[in-house]
Amino acid sequence: MTVEILPQTAFVFMLIFARIGTMIMVLPALGERAMPRRVRLVFALALTLVMYPVLSLAFAALPPGLYAALKALVAEIVIGLFLGISVRLVMSALQVAGTTIAMQTGLGFAQNVDPTQGIQAALFASFLSVLAVTLIFVSDLHHLLLRAIADSYTMFPPGKELPLGDFAKMAVDTMAGSFRLAVQISAPFLVFGLIFYLGIGVLSRLMPQVQIFFLAMPMNILAGFLLFMVLLATIITWFLQYFEAHVAQFLI
Repeated sequence: MTVEILPQTAFVFMLIFARIGTMIMVLPALGERAMPRRVRLVFALALTLVMYPVLSLAFAALPPGLYAALKALVAEIVIGLFLGISVRLVMSALQVAGTTIAMQTGLGFAQNVDPTQGIQAALFASFLSVLAVTLIFVSDLHHLLLRAIADSYTMFPPGKELPLGDFAKMAVDTMAGSFRLAVQISAPFLVFGLIFYLGIGVLSRLMPQVQIFFLAMPMNILAGFLLFMVLLATIITWFLQYFEAHVAQFLI
């Protein structure tokens, strides 16, 4: 009897690992090059072992053939990829907002490596991304991600046809929502930049002999930092609320 159960257990474990492992490989912070592959692999295996007793109940008998088994494996990989990319799209809102803020405050060319995205990013974008990831764990919002993984087996049952149309709609909605949030976050800085550069233009026409632009840039940076300091709590609150609402759509 043990010999008969072993193939079923191994195959189900492989399918669960395919979904969870693929999601972890593309998640922000966990899925970057700075994170060693062995660490990501061990984390995915550990999470699969912990969630296996609950998630294995969603699986039926073994597929009848090799084609059906490969189809089930590919489906799990696609679902995990979709879940991970959707979270990365949410994080991209801070990238867009941070880059816009940097451009409006005269720091558009000051860039460093963003550890949550693995790319060169503006200072404000990197700071917001790192702060957001930190607060997600501090506020226990990562528990929602774990619950979303479990509930995804009810929303996207194993062995069923992939709802590619729903995937496309949710991806478009996520991109639209992330861009909307980015505009909402950067709106005060866009207004500030418009007023500031308009004032510089007027002063340069009134005093053409003075290099107003070079004199005003330190003031632009200082005012931008002060405005960012005042709005930082509101920016992070908006993002965490949007992150929670996005993950909640995968909860049953």
